Amino acid sequence: MRRIGLMGGTFDPVHIGHLLAAEAAREAAELSEVWFIPTSVPVHKPQPGASGADRRALVVAAIADHAGFRLEDIELDRQGASYTIDTVVELRRRHPDDAFYWIVGADMRDDLPRWRRIEELAGLVTFIALERPAAGGLAEGERQPLPAYLQGRILDAHMPQIGISSTDIRRRRAEGRSIRYMVPEAVRTEIERKGLYGPRAVD
Repeated sequence: MRRIGLMGGTFDPVHIGHLLAAEAAREAAELSEVWFIPTSVPVHKPQPGASGADRRALVVAAIADHAGFRLEDIELDRQGASYTIDTVVELRRRHPDDAFYWIVGADMRDDLPRWRRIEELAGLVTFIALERPAAGGLAEGERQPLPAYLQGRILDAHMPQIGISSTDIRRRRAEGRSIRYMVPEAVRTEIERKGLYGPRAVD
């Protein structure tokens, strides 16, 4: 049985922090692969600044040199609003022999009970909660107690502390500033070539 990590997001654009999170989750849970799932229409975020096709191309460029990473464009193909439960149900149907792990930031851990059809989702995946700067470094005793259906369904893991965000990258692009080293070089080249997120940065 393969152990597959699933990382959803707008990836607008994908950056070094996403890749570090995926690698940390892969090691922590001994995953066979991590699948990057770009969202078509995010439910709780503003609409992406780049098209689905462009964001897909950026992810492909970012993960091209990692044998354990792959793109899964199930949500881009589906279009419309994307809910995690719908994606997981469909992936389980397509890959019934695989075990799935949904990767989230540790700051999302306490929000899980509010996710759509969370009890059903918790029976289909194990969550990997990655500590990162935005999580605020909550100690175990400071966390909210989780419902019984989530007990034993969350694996806490750690990733390198890096404070890079897609929002900051888009802002820097709009201001004509460099994003070098914030994204893989192949991603930076693709952003520059297509003129995504603003004027050409001066490096």
